[in-house]
Amino acid sequence: MTYLIIRLATLGNVAMTVPVIASLSSRYPDDRFIIASKKKLGAMFSSMPNVEFREVDNHLTWRGVVQLWRHWRKEVDYIIDLQDNPKTRFLDFLMRMNGTPVARIHYGRFHKWLVCVFGVRKRALKSEFERYQDTFREAGLETNNQFISLPVDTNAAMRIEQRFGKKEGQWIGIAPFAKCRSNMLPYRVTKEIIQRMSSQPETRVFLFGAGEIECEMLRQWASVFQHTESIAGQLQLSEELELMRQLDVMICMDSANQHLSSLVNLRAISVWCATHPMIGFKGWKQREEDIIQVSDLRCRPCTCHGTNYCRYGNFACRQINAETIIKHI
Repeated sequence: MTYLIIRLATLGNVAMTVPVIASLSSRYPDDRFIIASKKKLGAMFSSMPNVEFREVDNHLTWRGVVQLWRHWRKEVDYIIDLQDNPKTRFLDFLMRMNGTPVARIHYGRFHKWLVCVFGVRKRALKSEFERYQDTFREAGLETNNQFISLPVDTNAAMRIEQRFGKKEGQWIGIAPFAKCRSNMLPYRVTKEIIQRMSSQPETRVFLFGAGEIECEMLRQWASVFQHTESIAGQLQLSEELELMRQLDVMICMDSANQHLSSLVNLRAISVWCATHPMIGFKGWKQREEDIIQVSDLRCRPCTCHGTNYCRYGNFACRQINAETIIKHI
């Protein structure tokens, strides 16, 4: 049987599907799974023998949806929609008209809205992993929580060793950026963390990031601090994962890097500012003690994914000092 799994979101959201899809791949070896997602993310699924990755345009148009339907209507036996937006709903409708069953994820958007707007926090919401598992269960597919790590990509690992040499001492990753201002520490705090970590004996610091502005800023910081290198925008995803595998710890925000870290069983210390792990975006099997946040702010979370605006104008959720983070390492 051929299943089409649709997840067109950001890198971090797609990375969160990997532990669940890896479980499906091993549990149902005779079935075929097609992952429809954004370009350049296929490296996360390349080790799964019965999983195919199909790139979908990052700016999918309505005409593009119809073209996908024409392409897939005779190839696919079941649609699993992990995106649930107007365009994937339209694709779901077309496939149903063609007789193809559909299982669509339920994100609990109303409950998340209640938490962020009215502070309704009686209990933690379902994690994204649980929501994925529920959707696969609706399609008659059972998963488990046994995922530990993606296997080593030998070629990518070799390229990493050629570029950075054999590991000696302590290697630390720092991913200081996120999509929105509310999800990041102030720059002065980030620079202090880099300065203090890079000055430790036998320690090498790698700076992770993406985007033109981020890459330039990380390059400047790497030129200032000793034993510090910026790899932002320089590695393929497979190489980035293999470099992460060599690290001792990753310091990151509530962003894609905490989820990429979990794919190679790397301990991630994640900083949560305006967002909150109770919404469901904690890393795969991430320890509670590796989550850093200002716990006593009643205005948190004010957003599910991040914002550049603070209703009080002070971004009190970002007031976390470098010492608090460093003592967790």
